Amino acid sequence: MGIDTVRAGAPGESAGSRREQRGWYWYDWACSVYSTSVLTVFLGPYLTAVARHAADADGYVHPLGIPVRAGSFFAYAVSLSVIVAVLVMPLTGSLADRTGRKKPLLAVAAYTGAAATAGMFFLDGDRYLLGGLLLVVVANAAQSVGMMLYNSYLPQIAPPADRDRVSSRGWAFGYAAGSLMLVADLVLYTAHDSFGLSEPAAVRVCLASAGLWWGAFALIPLSRLRDRHARVASAAPTGLRQLAATVEDMRRHPHTLAFLLAYLVYNDGIQTVITQASVYGSEELGLGQSTLIGAVLLVQVLAVAGALAMGRLARTYGARRTILGSLVAWTLTLAAGYFLPAGAPVFFYVLAGAIGLVLGGSQALSRSLFSHLVPPGKEAEYFSAYELSDRGMSWLGPLLFGVTYQLTGSYRSAIVSLVAFFVTGFVLLARVPVRRAVGEAGNPVPERI
Repeated sequence: MGIDTVRAGAPGESAGSRREQRGWYWYDWACSVYSTSVLTVFLGPYLTAVARHAADADGYVHPLGIPVRAGSFFAYAVSLSVIVAVLVMPLTGSLADRTGRKKPLLAVAAYTGAAATAGMFFLDGDRYLLGGLLLVVVANAAQSVGMMLYNSYLPQIAPPADRDRVSSRGWAFGYAAGSLMLVADLVLYTAHDSFGLSEPAAVRVCLASAGLWWGAFALIPLSRLRDRHARVASAAPTGLRQLAATVEDMRRHPHTLAFLLAYLVYNDGIQTVITQASVYGSEELGLGQSTLIGAVLLVQVLAVAGALAMGRLARTYGARRTILGSLVAWTLTLAAGYFLPAGAPVFFYVLAGAIGLVLGGSQALSRSLFSHLVPPGKEAEYFSAYELSDRGMSWLGPLLFGVTYQLTGSYRSAIVSLVAFFVTGFVLLARVPVRRAVGEAGNPVPERI
């Protein structure tokens, strides 16, 4: 990934880059069903129900002797999964850059996560700790590591002027896969009696099938992506030391660090909405699982169109302005969610549609914008810090959500507390001079960014 590496878009590599781009899209297709079917739809309400089944008379479970309200267990589990990712991702990213063995590391992450997700079939009865273990220690951390390695390919397989398009198509592939899987899940869940399954058993089949999908389709990108030459041939430090070293290196690129801070803040809000929306719909609004699946399916379908449309907007207005516009839409949408009446699926669908239109684009353009701010040869290392912001460092939102519910007993208060992340992220991003940041990172400055 250093001076021995031919950069994407260089003469003689365009055909290979196009092949890699097409293969690269398929990893999003493979792993996005975990984010959609598992993390967004089924695991939150189901794990909450399992925890409540195991709770004492006061509604508390006691992992490691710590009293936790059963309704907050899932949010705390998501937060705890971040700590594992913080320790693993920086080390893995540095190892990928230093050895050039990015593809084998991606394979390990993909199949570890897929196996753990398939193992969620055994989450039943009062095994809430099993669900927390599979989510916290294995599946979520593996998903974060895999996405970090996947994202770090972007500056290698796409020239600067093409990255918004390539990144948006990758997100569109992911949301399309999520839509297809959710259709199958909806059929299985709503007609579980016809398949001879109880409702909990149908949920467990849906969870396990996401792991099988992930493992099967990961074969395509692993057959097309290729390793580059190592940047440095030396041993990597421990995870926390590597994270500190990466941040220290970023201090030489303060505007890159400023963008990462802004992204950390507003993406924390996005990730919390993704993971907690189904809990809000089921627990506060009293909506059934079929309604929640339908709403998430609507999000997936509209996110495909939204990602592609915002990619086109970025060609005219630049990625930063388009992202800022999406943050305004996020703020208004989330504030409106506070006032949704209980037991009214139509209003929940309207809210889901609004989220879908801005979800894919805000994520895709953030990824492509950051790729311009990465110094050449440090793709995986810098994208490990980015992924910490994307999934790894998104612990404060779920923690705030869980604590707010624990203190107030109201999911409405919990959901509206997330508005602060979008407002603060908007202010921080608006202050970043991205054109100067691209030049300081040693990259060519696109005409519009």
